[in-house]
Amino acid sequence: MPRAFRNVFRGHPAGVTLITATVDGKPVGITATSVSSLSLDPLAVSFSFMKSTGSAHALLRAESLLIHFLSDQHAHVAASFATSGSDRFSPEQGWVTAITGEPYLPGSRAVLRVRILDTAKSGDATLVAAEVTEVHNLKEASALVYQGHRFYSIENARPLASENPKPLRSD
Repeated sequence: MPRAFRNVFRGHPAGVTLITATVDGKPVGITATSVSSLSLDPLAVSFSFMKSTGSAHALLRAESLLIHFLSDQHAHVAASFATSGSDRFSPEQGWVTAITGEPYLPGSRAVLRVRILDTAKSGDATLVAAEVTEVHNLKEASALVYQGHRFYSIENARPLASENPKPLRSD
C-alpha cells in the first residue's frame, strides 16, 4: 500500500516553493510542495517536512522563514534545493540577503514571511502551522509545478472550469 500511496501523489501536481531562513548565522533552505493556505484570521499557512533532520531541523528552529513561490524561471534553483549536497544559495542563482537576514530570491512570484505557530509529528514527518507576517512581490509569472519527479511550467495551461461556472442557458 505505501507504493500505491506514493504513486497517487506522484501523479498529483503541486506548486513549488522554497522555504529559507538564517539559522546559527548560516543560510538554510528546502524545496517544498506542501505549502497550503490554512486560515485568513489569523493569516496562516501550513506545510510539512518529510523528516526533522538537516535543513528541515534547522528551519524548525528559525525565528522567521521566507516562503518563496517560484516561477518557472526558477526550476534549476528548485532542483538544486531538492538534491542533497548540491550547490545552494549561489550568486548565479540570484540570492541576496533580506534586510531581516534571511536568504531572499528576487523574481519569485511571491514571498511570505512567516513565523511558526505550532507543529505536529506524524511518523517521520512534521506538519507546520505558520502565521504570515508579511506578503511581498505578488508579480504575474508562470507558476512552477512539480509532478512525477519533474518540474513543469503552467504558462501554456488553459482553464478547464472555474469555481463559479456560468450556466449554459438562462431559462
